[in-house]
Order: sequence, then C-alpha cells, then structure tokens
Amino acid sequence: MAAAMKNKPNKTGNENKNYHRFFVGAECISETEVILSAQQTHQICNVLRLKAGERIVVLDNSGNEHEVLLTTVEKSQIVCEIVEKRRAAGEPAIEMTLFQSMLAREKFEFVLQKCTEVGAARFVPVITEHCIVQKGKIKEGKFERWKTILKEASEQSHRGRIPKLDEPVKFFEALEQTADFDCVLISVPSAKLNLRECLSNCRKAKRIGLFIGPEGGFSQAEIDQAGAKGVLEFGMGPRVMRTETAAVVAAALILYELGEMEY
Repeated sequence: MAAAMKNKPNKTGNENKNYHRFFVGAECISETEVILSAQQTHQICNVLRLKAGERIVVLDNSGNEHEVLLTTVEKSQIVCEIVEKRRAAGEPAIEMTLFQSMLAREKFEFVLQKCTEVGAARFVPVITEHCIVQKGKIKEGKFERWKTILKEASEQSHRGRIPKLDEPVKFFEALEQTADFDCVLISVPSAKLNLRECLSNCRKAKRIGLFIGPEGGFSQAEIDQAGAKGVLEFGMGPRVMRTETAAVVAAALILYELGEMEY
C-alpha cells in the first residue's frame, strides 16, 4: 500500500534530523519504492556504509519528502521501501529570487550555498557596471559545480526543492524579469528606508525579488533604472557588509520578517 501523505509538514524540524537526505529524479520513485542512482548507491555503500534496515529521506524536488527503509543494499543497486510521504518542513512558502551581482568564484559559491540554506528559491547571476566578472556565459563545468552546491546545500538544510539557477543576465534584463513579483527590493547603502520599513507593505507577498550589488555597489544609473521599475531601495544599517554577507543577511531578514523562520 502506498504511504499516506500528511497534510501538515513537520513543524519542529527535529524528527528524522539524523537521516541522510538525497534528491532523486522522479523516474526513481514509484508508489511504494525508490531505486537510487549509481552515484547515491556508491555513496551509501562505500562512504556512509549504511545497511539494510536503516532509513534515509528521499526528496523528489517538488516539495515532498519520502522517509524510506533500505531493503536491498548492494553495490550494484539500492532499493528502498517508502514508509511515509510528507511535505518537506524546510521549504518556505515564499518564493524568493536573489538577483546577485556576479562575484569572484569563492564569494559567489558562498552566496549560493548560504542563501540556499536560508531559503532562496532561485538565483539569477547579474552582470552590473561595477562587476569584476563581466562574462555573460558560464563554462559548463562551473555551472554544473554551482548546481551541485545548490543540491548539497538543499539536502543539508532540509529543503524540499533545489533552487533554480539561471544563466547570467545584464542588469536591465534582470529588471525586465520582475514584473510578476509581488515585491522587489534592492540594497542601496544610502537608502532612506530600512528593510523592515520596505516590507511593511509586502506582508502578503508570495514572490519576492532581491537585488544585491557587487563589491563596488550599483551605479547611480542602475539605481535609477530600478526605481523606474518600482523596485524599493533599502539600507542595511550603519555597518558596512561585504556583498556576500549582505546577500545572506538580507535574505534571512526578509524571510524572518515575513514569518518564514518560525516553527
């Protein structure tokens, strides 16, 4: 019999916290069982050394998670029986897109990892006037590495979906993508309003866009273009943060203010 779907997610986030978590393709999941990929089979057998009878959590990248029992554990294949299916507790209801100005590799990867843990749903790399990185095309190997970072961070942070990662776009192209958002914000040190003030009229927002600039900040022309599109400027307070720090702090504060950090 197929596992029953719970209507409410686990609010505490404490149950099953020690279970290893794996995203799998939809083709790997049937009504009653899961067959893991060759890479996951290798990891479970040779790295984690799990045995038949132990449990893991399998994620289908649609917001659901499946608690499963390892029934067949062989180096050639691992088969799992689905014990329970439920909504992933770590997936925010608010869909936040981070329009992050391109950064040096380590800093950009830091933003991808940490903002995934915080709860970002999508990343759009943006090429701005003051970006050190001005390339519009990402090498395939690097793009795949970034997607791996998103996947592993999603597993670690109990997300139910892996954030989407777009190809880099120019700043004006990024602005053209914001028409369907409920609220769009841009970090500007000289802004008169803080983040809480900007969010005061966005309490019911479900789709939020967040623009974070490069080390040199946004140019005045870019700030003016954003304002013409209805993007709200906010300041991050009296302390000066590095851009990668600002991305994580702003993303966390937005989700906190909108009730997405509560159990």
